[in-house]
Amino acid sequence: MNEDITGEDTPGADRPGEGTAAPGGHWYDSEAGPLVRPYAMTGGRTKPGPSNVRFDLIALVVVDDDPPGPAEESLLGPEHRSLLARCRAETQSVAELAADADLPVGVVRVLLGDLLESGFVRVSRPVPPAQLPDERILREVIDGLRAL
Repeated sequence: MNEDITGEDTPGADRPGEGTAAPGGHWYDSEAGPLVRPYAMTGGRTKPGPSNVRFDLIALVVVDDDPPGPAEESLLGPEHRSLLARCRAETQSVAELAADADLPVGVVRVLLGDLLESGFVRVSRPVPPAQLPDERILREVIDGLRAL
């Protein structure tokens, strides 16, 4: 066990992978490096943008045809810029962006809401699934399969 500034033992401070305070006061994980909590990335928000737009996992995100200039982009956070760079490379779904950026989907939705509100990206809604066939038709298919 390690001692803290008060001289008392801090449990788990010497175990690998446990979060500990670095000399500069920054929190880090010895295996993962510096940690940024999801609420810090989103400013504590859980809903995307003031319009509370809902991003489906399969919604496609593309860079807008006329995005704001580099000056506005420089004001974005690193996570925003990372998502924007991924969208510039190719059109991606919300789920793909979350997986590629190694961020929780909820965080990606909030960040995409910011990018959408700022005019950096466009989101195309997924096509609603086709309506299921009538129950009568399904019963006839089942009866036909049983007859085989």
